[in-house]
Amino acid sequence: MTMENFAPVMFAGLIVIMLIGFPVAFSLSALGLLCGFYAIYMGWFPPEFMSALPLNVFGILSNELLLAIPFFTLMGAILEKCGLAEDMLDSMGQLFGPVRGGLGYSVIIVGFILGAITGTVAGQVIAMAMISLPVMMRYGYNMRYATGVLAASGTITQLVPPSLVLVVLADQLGASVGDMYKGAWGPSILQVLLFAFYTFLLSRIKPGHVPGVPKEARTLSGVKLWAKCLRGIIPSAILIFAVLGSMGGLPGINTAVCTPTEAGAMGAVGALILAAIHRRLDWELIKGAMTGTMRITAMVVFILIGSRVFSLVFQGVEGGKWIEHMLSDLPGGQIGFLLAVNIFIFFLAFFLDFFEIAFIILPLLGPVADKLGINMVWFGVLLCVNMQTSFMHPPFGFALFYLRGISDTLFKNGALPRKVLSSDIYLGSIPWVILQLMLVVIVIFFPQTVTVFLDKEKKIDIDKVTIEAPTDAGYGKDRSIDDLFQSVGEPKK
Repeated sequence: MTMENFAPVMFAGLIVIMLIGFPVAFSLSALGLLCGFYAIYMGWFPPEFMSALPLNVFGILSNELLLAIPFFTLMGAILEKCGLAEDMLDSMGQLFGPVRGGLGYSVIIVGFILGAITGTVAGQVIAMAMISLPVMMRYGYNMRYATGVLAASGTITQLVPPSLVLVVLADQLGASVGDMYKGAWGPSILQVLLFAFYTFLLSRIKPGHVPGVPKEARTLSGVKLWAKCLRGIIPSAILIFAVLGSMGGLPGINTAVCTPTEAGAMGAVGALILAAIHRRLDWELIKGAMTGTMRITAMVVFILIGSRVFSLVFQGVEGGKWIEHMLSDLPGGQIGFLLAVNIFIFFLAFFLDFFEIAFIILPLLGPVADKLGINMVWFGVLLCVNMQTSFMHPPFGFALFYLRGISDTLFKNGALPRKVLSSDIYLGSIPWVILQLMLVVIVIFFPQTVTVFLDKEKKIDIDKVTIEAPTDAGYGKDRSIDDLFQSVGEPKK
């Protein structure tokens, strides 16, 4: 075997070990070390090459940008447990309830708002299902629509700033986190509009699937109802604007006064304040939030270490060149590359979560995209839109697993009149996955959906640049440029 043939073998081995199901971080480390020792044995690179591994790993882990991950995770974990979802779903449900599909609209809107402040799919899906699923079943909502809208609205959090996915993508692609957040607003809003439009069409085509809530079921109305809605929205909006605005992550804000890490720390403090406002701030909440943050952060670190071990050896056997040549020669130029990459990511997301895809696959794709002249912010947001589907499509969508678990718990507790079938959950997810894929196509063919909110690049027309020589430094105005330079070189008398 030659070194030219070894890179494809390593990549095939990567796919195999990811499909086995063993923890990816440890599998990657083992595969990378095994291939590294084999490459040394074959004489493809010297043993000293592997001695760079410890410093390489340390250099990656010392990246200050990655400190934003535990801060944003802690912020989301606190808000997930402080009762914000319950208050917002209750008030929004009563506000939109009388309209056909009103409960669906409320789930979509609350999912978008919670996605902007929590960033956790698991907590969001579970919280919304606990509150909304019994109500939807009580008023005769179609089961497949109910499970689909709950799962899909929970995955919006992966795209809406300040998403952890966007922080990781910015780090891997060398882009600004603030620009990545600005670019994600357009697709985020489009995603919500697509979900709402599907609900509207269903309410017209099959009104029995999404009936309105009877007026007598509303416990609040008028000023009291609006006050309860605003009590949940206004503090959340303030936190969102404070966190994202401070790091230049909102459209129209061109100056960042905080790094992503500092903004995350400020968000965690803001989450504690919101929890105190909702009278849920206690030791149990803090302990649970810190435990969840520790687990996610440890998972990210181990995946990052494993991916670094693999990528070091993969680059050593010139795997980067193999990937670049393979993807650069695709027909269709940029569009062909983007379609091929998104199809690959879509199917890979059946088995991997976004952290694994971002740390393992993205470093291989980023240099090729950059060489093709693709905007890195647009490319990162596009992949983020695609990776949303990893939580939704059967059979391994984590959002579906969360929904399956919480629905069984609710049935056993008597909150649901009947058991939710797995077929309803899986079949109910398909229309929403199609909507997410429609957004991928829209972002590919209409890059303005991402770039419209980005800062406009200042272009300089070289032909209009003029150079004016000084005229008041002891030289006459009529003297030429050559005379000026000659005068400078003359000795003083």
